Amino acid sequence: MTKENQNTEWKESWRDEYIKWICGFANAQGGTLYIGINDNGIVSGVDDAEKLLEDIPNKVRDVLGIMVDVNLLSENNLQYLEIIVEPYPYPINYKGQYHFRSGSTKQELKGLALNKFLLEKTGKHWDSIPMPHLKIKDLNVRAFDDFRKRATKSKRVEDDILNESDETLLIHLNLIEENQLKRAALLLFHERPERYITGAYVKIGFFANPADILYQDEYMVHSCSK
Repeated sequence: MTKENQNTEWKESWRDEYIKWICGFANAQGGTLYIGINDNGIVSGVDDAEKLLEDIPNKVRDVLGIMVDVNLLSENNLQYLEIIVEPYPYPINYKGQYHFRSGSTKQELKGLALNKFLLEKTGKHWDSIPMPHLKIKDLNVRAFDDFRKRATKSKRVEDDILNESDETLLIHLNLIEENQLKRAALLLFHERPERYITGAYVKIGFFANPADILYQDEYMVHSCSK
């Protein structure tokens, strides 16, 4: 029997709370949950295997909204179940909770970890999130002028694009989505982005070696040139 690892979990008997483990597999790389195998990897069997073979897929579907393959296996005349969970491209939640398989453990994602997970699952990054209340008129004119000067010098943006309006420039830079400015536009062109985003600052450190920092400082992000 394969050892427990990131993609394999053993449970001696079935409990409905193990749907959380299935949720964790679905949100990670997929995996297999075995029912009727003890912690030592020895098949102990389950008495109600035939009933669980029907009940488990229905419960997983009702709670998680996904389908799993449940197979009936046997060893030494003992029956046990194999639940195969495919990885899902979108977030799967268990009664509003998001579980994730990491290593050989299941974790409930919360706070920043949950935000990062949801963004990645939906194909977005933190700086690509739209800012509904931010308008182009809120951005700093001097920041656009400074960007154009730097872009002209570096020759990384075509001159005909730089000569366009601020809105057209933002479109070419992929900083507008569905008529809404992204967070990246705020960080690049707003005079004081920290008014909208807590922690909009740059932290600089000087290290004596990879482990020891001699000093550090923080600078608030200001997009406009001085």
